Amino acid sequence: MIICSEQDMKLFGAKLIQGSESPGIVTLNGDLGTGKTTIVRGALEACGITTGVRSPTYTLIEYYELKDFSIAHFDLYRLGDPEELEYLGYRDYLRSDTWCFIEWPERAEGYLQNIGLEISIQYQNECRKVEASADNSWGQQLKTSLNLT
Repeated sequence: MIICSEQDMKLFGAKLIQGSESPGIVTLNGDLGTGKTTIVRGALEACGITTGVRSPTYTLIEYYELKDFSIAHFDLYRLGDPEELEYLGYRDYLRSDTWCFIEWPERAEGYLQNIGLEISIQYQNECRKVEASADNSWGQQLKTSLNLT
């Protein structure tokens, strides 16, 4: 899938969170500025959260509690060692009622499990190429609903 605007990247995030009846774990891979946080922002906006949305670059985790589910947005760019996740209490967020969006998952090697959908974003001229792989049936269903390759 090719996405060429910030608005379309947000729309993709909205479709992502609306594409499944239950929460799961989604990783977002890509260089700085490819749109990882924009996808999460679009998902949050689709849930009615339009103010106070920020990248958790320094806090590492931003948590949003909604009526029927929660959203945990992880940005692991500044994670010094994967073991730091234990100190952050990351396992407390990995629940069946919480969407987990994890940027820079490679920085948590060996600590992340049960990832449903892995999204990869790459620069393609002025646009972004978005691809996905699914690691379980939940992720496969979501991938199919989004028409991702």
